[in-house]
Amino acid sequence: SAYRLCIMRKLPSVLARTLTSGTSASPGLPDMSEVRSKLRDIVGASTNWRDHVQAMQERKALHTLLAKRQEDLPPKRMKDSYLEVILPLGSQPEIREKYLNVHNSVRFGRILEDLDSLGVLICYTHTKQEMQQRSPLSIVTALVDKINLCQKIIHPDCDIKFTGSVSWVGKTSMEVRMHMLQQHDGDYSPVLDATFVMVARDPENKRPAFVNPLIPESPEEEEIFKQGELNKLKRIEFSTASLLKMAPTAEERNIVHDIFLNTLDTRQEGEGTVSFRSRKLPPNSVWIEDAKLKGLEICHPEERNIFNRIFGGFLMRKAYELGWATACSYGSSRPFIVSVDDIMFQKPVEVGSLLLLSGQVCYTEKNYIQIRVHSEVYNANTKEHHTTNIFHFTFISENEVPQVVPKTYG
Repeated sequence: SAYRLCIMRKLPSVLARTLTSGTSASPGLPDMSEVRSKLRDIVGASTNWRDHVQAMQERKALHTLLAKRQEDLPPKRMKDSYLEVILPLGSQPEIREKYLNVHNSVRFGRILEDLDSLGVLICYTHTKQEMQQRSPLSIVTALVDKINLCQKIIHPDCDIKFTGSVSWVGKTSMEVRMHMLQQHDGDYSPVLDATFVMVARDPENKRPAFVNPLIPESPEEEEIFKQGELNKLKRIEFSTASLLKMAPTAEERNIVHDIFLNTLDTRQEGEGTVSFRSRKLPPNSVWIEDAKLKGLEICHPEERNIFNRIFGGFLMRKAYELGWATACSYGSSRPFIVSVDDIMFQKPVEVGSLLLLSGQVCYTEKNYIQIRVHSEVYNANTKEHHTTNIFHFTFISENEVPQVVPKTYG
């Protein structure tokens, strides 16, 4: 199968923690609205936009609660941050509409929003101090490392369960692993696995802040922790191997040269007159510059997070939807998401920003379409553009798609 198998790690159900009284769908389990409400309580965020300045001023006083060194914080276990949350699409039909797409399945962009909120709450659960009602930490999403799906269709009328815990901790950052399952005939079966990286900052979200160390308790947890360490090293290696810093490898140069030779127009008159400037499109191909879609969002207060910046989940949903539309128009058939990789949150997006999104088909193979979505904020006063995020989505199309071909070195 083209879909990778999800590996589910079923922690004992006794670890399931409740936030409030739960829902009728699964007694004792919180739902997504309770997750967001709990986050507001932990941070002390305002529910009204007009009060947000005062709420942020009140957070300044929490500076005194920050640890001076990581060693001053009590170590935590993986099960301390473990959460189970229900999305009761089956038992509460009134919430279904928000999650429904035109193909009568679940909007994946909404799932991205829920994963983002849950990941932040898991980190607050890991860093919770016994006597503190409000957290001095501002925990924000730094990176979506990977999301792998093993179901093509997410059903709109069956309950969904999210589970997750902190899987690795650095000095000021935490990796969170989450799983999503959907109920069929009384059993929950895996839908996706997700790995997010969150960073902790001071109450004003200006400087890094220390987080509790993580102690693995079993060989299985040691393995999970070791994988988190490897993921971190891979990210460092990847960032140093950027083409902006290093020349391409011999293998990469050969690939680029082969593509280039394949697009040279050899039908010119006379011997030896082939020009590097004369290019032709190979059969069943599309120039990469002709495989783009663009979008614009005005960032309204409704889309703000608990720190009064634009919610990372909203940015992911909008980028995903543009990515899906780009894949749909390119392949001329319905695309299905297979994986999400390397979403980097480079800069926060302020309320009131003009957000420019650019979707680009950057690689194709048989039915697969790789989409890169670049997002930037545009300041109408200064006329400046700043990159905020880069997203990578892999889709599989119902039919085989044309090959996308680059024209320039860039």
